[in-house]
Amino acid sequence: MSDAVLEPLTIVEIQRRVGAELTRIGSVIDELGALFDGAGEELALVGGPVRDAMIGRLQNDLDFTTSARPEVTERLVAGWADAVWDMGRDFGTIGCRKGEWQVEITTYRSETYDPASRNPDVSFGDSLAGDLGRRDFSVNSMAVRVPSREFVDPHGGIVDLAERVLRTPGTPEQSFSDDPLRMMRAARFAAQLGFSVAPDVVEAMTAMAARIEIISAERVRDELVKLVCAPHPRLGLTLLVETGLAEHVLPELPALALERDEHHRHKDVYEHTLTVLEQSIDLEHRLGGGPDFVARFAALMHDVGKPRTRRFEAGGIVTFHHHDVVGAKLTRKRMKALRFSNSDIDAVSTLVELHLRFHGYGSGEWTDSAVRRYVRDAGDQLERLHILTRADCTTRNQRKADRLRRTYDSLEERIARLGEEEELASIRPDLDGNQIMTILGIGPGREVGQAYAFLLELRMEEGPKSPEEAEAALRAWWAGR
Repeated sequence: MSDAVLEPLTIVEIQRRVGAELTRIGSVIDELGALFDGAGEELALVGGPVRDAMIGRLQNDLDFTTSARPEVTERLVAGWADAVWDMGRDFGTIGCRKGEWQVEITTYRSETYDPASRNPDVSFGDSLAGDLGRRDFSVNSMAVRVPSREFVDPHGGIVDLAERVLRTPGTPEQSFSDDPLRMMRAARFAAQLGFSVAPDVVEAMTAMAARIEIISAERVRDELVKLVCAPHPRLGLTLLVETGLAEHVLPELPALALERDEHHRHKDVYEHTLTVLEQSIDLEHRLGGGPDFVARFAALMHDVGKPRTRRFEAGGIVTFHHHDVVGAKLTRKRMKALRFSNSDIDAVSTLVELHLRFHGYGSGEWTDSAVRRYVRDAGDQLERLHILTRADCTTRNQRKADRLRRTYDSLEERIARLGEEEELASIRPDLDGNQIMTILGIGPGREVGQAYAFLLELRMEEGPKSPEEAEAALRAWWAGR
């Protein structure tokens, strides 16, 4: 896949797309606009829905801004919407659902951060122009008043969108001072939209990168997930690294840009990592769904143990022994700091730790026992491990790449065959705990666990046994203790 910035749009094409989108959502925006207009309040479709309409990204999530205070908004939509919720009331937002449409209506507002605070101070504004001027980027600072459908664009967002560039409505320094998370959003939008970032925005991000540290880990994490799952993650990740933001939110990534040894005998690990990520994305169809964060983040983190394990050996040889194990520990530590769920942490760390396991397969020398262990250790991450292992081949030697691909094809075929024969994904000992206690005449305790572990090891090594064979092996093990 390519992460080249997309070609500019024409204003005529943008106007055509907006017209078509306003027709598609007309029943919703006209009804809602009439409700607010009748109450003497202003209402405008704003931000992402307007931007996305211009680039042809249709959606059923509609964001509005209004002069009405939240309690007024709630009263106005109560008889119109199918469902109403107010979880965002403290930020001026009332949400509702009307048929297939998800709607959020937010009172004109401003958000600023105290230099020492992680939480925004929210105050209500009094005009649409003021609300648009406080938004993050000009392409998100356009609005359509409803029900009149008047287009409002005080900051040239339509031109920036046509040129596919991210700029701030005011100075980027003021914008990022008001909300430092906007620096992460710049990288995320570059990744999502394929846009370039204006030089003054990049300069401000570089100068103010350390300010991101006042933002909560959860908010940084959410932006990072959106970036990684975007269509062009390389654009966003590169921007984070080049501006120094990555040093504060994901320092393991810039650390991969190792200073090469004088003989240039090892790969650029940073570029290799971005290529592995892209190749992993190309294989996501194997998972049957859309963007898969776990698979992508594992690709991004799979070599983060290399800087800690790099050694220069005799003859200019560079080694990274045990970087898989070290990388898994670093991955777990970073994901905990970013407040990821335990399930995501376990999944990504497992993939990082196992990503080199296949290279012991050689040309197929593994025994069936070794194949069983590969499957068992991967657990429910096996398909993602297949993707990561295949994506990790970035050699330009086509003969070598073809050989690795054929070898992994062979391994997957063996896994499939053994899986049909033995149900590999759910391997258990041939006897359960109750049977062990009955045969050995013992009660619950550590010895039952030891016997269970012995039978599991036997199952992995020799495959399934009949109950009689398993009992005989258990008795022999017990007698020989």
